[in-house]
Amino acid sequence: MRAALGVLWLLALGGPPQAWGSCPAQCSCSLHVLGDGSAARTVVCSDPDMTLPPASVPPDTSRLRLERTAIRRVRAEAFRPLGRLEQLWLPYNALGQLSALMLRGLRRLRELRLPGNRLAAFPWAALRDAPQLRLLDLQANRLSQVPPEAARFLGNLTFLDLSSNQLLRLPQELLATWAQPHAGPFLPSHHPRLVLGLQDNPWVCDCRLYDLAHFLEGWAPHLAFIEAQLRCASPRGLAGVAFSQLVPRKCQSPELRPGLTSIRSPLGSTAQLRCGARGVPGPELSWRRVDGHPLNGTVRQEVSSDGTSWTLLGLPAVSRRDSGDYVCQARNFLGASETLISLVVTEPQTSTEPQTSTEHGGRLEALWARTGEGAEAAAYNKLVARHVPRISEPAVPATTPAVRSETEPRVQHVQTGAPGERAHGPAGPQEARMVRSLKVVGDTYQSVTLLWKAPLAGNTTAFSVLYAAFGQRAMRRLAVPPGETRVTVRGLAPKTKYVACVCVRGLLPRKEQCVIFSTDEVVDAEATQRLINVVVVSVAAVIALPLTLLVCCGGFQRRCRKCRARGPTEAGGAYVHLERLGHSEDGSEAPSQRSLGEADGLLSARSSLDSQLLGAPRGGRRINEYFC
Repeated sequence: MRAALGVLWLLALGGPPQAWGSCPAQCSCSLHVLGDGSAARTVVCSDPDMTLPPASVPPDTSRLRLERTAIRRVRAEAFRPLGRLEQLWLPYNALGQLSALMLRGLRRLRELRLPGNRLAAFPWAALRDAPQLRLLDLQANRLSQVPPEAARFLGNLTFLDLSSNQLLRLPQELLATWAQPHAGPFLPSHHPRLVLGLQDNPWVCDCRLYDLAHFLEGWAPHLAFIEAQLRCASPRGLAGVAFSQLVPRKCQSPELRPGLTSIRSPLGSTAQLRCGARGVPGPELSWRRVDGHPLNGTVRQEVSSDGTSWTLLGLPAVSRRDSGDYVCQARNFLGASETLISLVVTEPQTSTEPQTSTEHGGRLEALWARTGEGAEAAAYNKLVARHVPRISEPAVPATTPAVRSETEPRVQHVQTGAPGERAHGPAGPQEARMVRSLKVVGDTYQSVTLLWKAPLAGNTTAFSVLYAAFGQRAMRRLAVPPGETRVTVRGLAPKTKYVACVCVRGLLPRKEQCVIFSTDEVVDAEATQRLINVVVVSVAAVIALPLTLLVCCGGFQRRCRKCRARGPTEAGGAYVHLERLGHSEDGSEAPSQRSLGEADGLLSARSSLDSQLLGAPRGGRRINEYFC
């Protein structure tokens, strides 16, 4: 009977008492009965002097908590005897290193919590030994990155907290795993909601944030975030800005835009090698020689408004040793791209005109095509000024009538020639710098006026104007009369970009002698002027009309008052004249002859009317009647 009761007792408790083991001295153990009737043991260790996980943990433990201890590392297979362990909590310890075999044997583990430690790296491959793991908490550690291969082991998680670490960015492979959870290797048929914690990390908001920003913008319904509003930490100009307020650009490898692939430069002159590149982020540009010799020049960097980075290698006073192949390299974190530019140093020319580096083939059309329509005008201006081919002086028929005045400019069509062609006429160093401060003055939408200064020019110096639509090879020439420093170019198309150069007749234009302009500015200026005129006239009419009406009304009122007051005044004056009746010489009161004359003049109209009514005697003296 007692033996049967002992067997039943062993079966009910799952084995002999010694199978459970004893509770470690530095820990507390408790036994809980679950809803299905099974027993679950919980072991909690929080001794601050504990430096290693306890070795005598009961094997039937399902919950193990080691918190606020001095444990710095976890050795391999430290928890392998705990085959029934489901929850492993190691919060707020001094953990700085974890073994890749720490989870060996924990096939039933569902929760792994490691917040508040000092982990700079995590053994992601160790998750392979815990196929039922659903919760991983790595909050408040020192993780600086998540490697791309970690995505292979995170597909079966339903909760992942990476907040308050040192993460700068996340790999694209991990974002793809979260966006499509069914691609996970350990994913069951029914995947629940995935909760992510990514906040409070020093995110770098550059092009590598493009995938994460778009992931947060259109995340799938199965995702949930502990805090969805992530913010940038760098660069300094974007610190504190939310991801939702950014428009990130996708990363792009460098794409080179070489200026000239072959350059010829006379001995002793200055050669300019130019190379540009675009990329996201902006590439770093560098120069080197193919033969390994050091560079004999200076490098200058500049960035145009369209985002193209340019580098210029200046070689002053080139010699035979400077001839060779130069490599321009553009590099960013996505890769590098290179282009080869050849420099050939030739014998100096006998002419004294300024020497310029020219391209083999010498076609201005190729230069424009290489520059591109969207290039910055300033960068194109430099190329045109440095590499404009020499223009010969053939007798090209003029497009205007043969009969013209001496002061009217002549227009000719000019085709740019080869680099080897020479311009006629001498070209001294001072004459090449005659034209200065070239300006474009808007005239009409079909013409502009070019104005320049020539302090060294005399009254007999003649200039030429070369102009063409931007990107066209055929140029037109205007012959400016001697001594003139102002010319009007007519027959231009509105809203069109042009390039124009002014130089001494027979010489090549230099950098400061060329200008790029557009007739858009003239049209806009005229439209603006017309709008200003309309506004000024309208405002003047609104202000002047009430004042005019007020003045007219005031004058009309004063005239009306004067007319009303004039009647009584005249009547009173008449009676005053009537009362001035003098006495006759005999003392009677009969009117005097003077008084009769005045009264007769005043009342002659009334007397004439009364005489007509009463009838005056034909032969007698007319008697005037006066009324008081």
